[in-house]
Amino acid sequence: MPTVRDTTYGLLRAWGLTTVFGNPGSNELPFLDGFPQDFRYVLGLHEGAVLAMADGYAQATGRPALVNLHSAAGLGNAMGNLANARASGTPLVVTAGQQARPMVALGSVLAEPAMTRVPEPHVKWASEPARAQDVPRALSEAFHLATLPPAGPVFVSLPLDDWVQEVPETEVAHLATRRVRSAGALTPELLADLAGRLSAARSPALVLGPEVDDEPAFDLAVALAERLRAAVWTAPTPPRCPFPTRHPLWQGVLPPSVAGVSEHLAGHDLVLVAGAPVFRYHAYRPGPWLPEGTALISVGADPGNAARAAFGDAIVADVGTVFTQLLDALPATLDRAAPPARSRPGSPAPGQAPFTADAVFARLRGSLSANARVVNESTANTTQFWQHLDLARPRSLFFPAAGGLGFGLPAAVGVALADPGRPVVAVLGDGAAQYGMAGLWTAVQWRLPVTFLVLRNGGYGALRSFVAQLGVSGAPGLDLPGIDAVRIAEGYDLPAQHLTDLDELDAVLASAGPDTGPRLIEIPITAETRPLG
Repeated sequence: MPTVRDTTYGLLRAWGLTTVFGNPGSNELPFLDGFPQDFRYVLGLHEGAVLAMADGYAQATGRPALVNLHSAAGLGNAMGNLANARASGTPLVVTAGQQARPMVALGSVLAEPAMTRVPEPHVKWASEPARAQDVPRALSEAFHLATLPPAGPVFVSLPLDDWVQEVPETEVAHLATRRVRSAGALTPELLADLAGRLSAARSPALVLGPEVDDEPAFDLAVALAERLRAAVWTAPTPPRCPFPTRHPLWQGVLPPSVAGVSEHLAGHDLVLVAGAPVFRYHAYRPGPWLPEGTALISVGADPGNAARAAFGDAIVADVGTVFTQLLDALPATLDRAAPPARSRPGSPAPGQAPFTADAVFARLRGSLSANARVVNESTANTTQFWQHLDLARPRSLFFPAAGGLGFGLPAAVGVALADPGRPVVAVLGDGAAQYGMAGLWTAVQWRLPVTFLVLRNGGYGALRSFVAQLGVSGAPGLDLPGIDAVRIAEGYDLPAQHLTDLDELDAVLASAGPDTGPRLIEIPITAETRPLG
């Protein structure tokens, strides 16, 4: 009779979960015993980095990733990045080793009777199997739940003595082959109503969110926007890039405030929000939800988002499927003028170091390979970043969705692991980089094509932007003197340099490729503050 361990590895093969992201402890060793040759174990030096690597990997591939953490303490270390994964809708199967079953109720070291409560509220579902023989079925439930809309992380607690127990084959015979799928199409009545309203609108606008940053929804969104001749906005606080940023219909990113959204949507009589909540605000600037005379309809896979919105109609459905239905239902041409293209920022002269963020991002735009992927965690400069961004492919940009620092650096490692043939550029603030420095070690061990750009402004620039906005003065803890990212990187045996001439950045990025390996570039920038909203 097969053991729980052998059965589990067979299921993981069937599901394509042969990459394990982890940081092992004694509770996890029985699972890792005799680790199969056809699996790969990606070691991270801190559970927060482990979780972010898996998050970046899953977002880049569009498939679930498996995370193996150490007990309740290791799970706790990963919580900050677990919040980002939940906000991104990343399908992760997160596991942690529990103490042996006879030890759990005794208050033993590395035992946690309430293990399933530790990751709440940042998982869709959490379970500790009632018996060893239930482990394979619990993992099957976790795998399918992680991928069903709305996708997101799930958690399974795994007692260390379960792995050697036998499991009857009759209980698990069908787990590897069963499929669970969601079909989120519009009914004929809903389709006719939505297509009719879009056709009749005088000046429609599309607001797109992260669910659109997928194949084939990304290209379908472009086709729909062109058919409608609609202005296209990216939804506030975007963790992904759901529309080509150099397309003439793209108007930019909506600001993350009630008043800001309303102001930017003025002049549009119908707004279709696809694949995003309505809306993810950040700055408190109250105002009307929408301009006078503007109606809103949202389409997305998350029923929670649909129910939570304070205004507008909502349809729970798959955005790619809906786009396909609309393209079939809408007239081939509409008598409607296209909106004017937004003005594009120029390329400012770089000047002398420290540089402005605008100068760095303009240079980045000009030097970045069309094949590159970008991870951004320079949170103080997101406005400038989006103004210069030039991305035209799905799954090319990743940002911490919940706003928790520590995602960017290790997520870039996971993104590169997903496809080492595509170079990755991680744009990091000097403060944000400190949360994930342990990820540099993994990048070196796997010789991944990641260029880490650390923008040094000597403090938490995003917080500085809030100081005036919130009427705060004299707040401590905003300055970060004495940090040298280059010396830290060299301690991980990572090639690194201080850059004081932006022409050098061109050469660095031009040489990025699958065989270059990782490197870190620290660039001094000016401390700028721009209010949100």
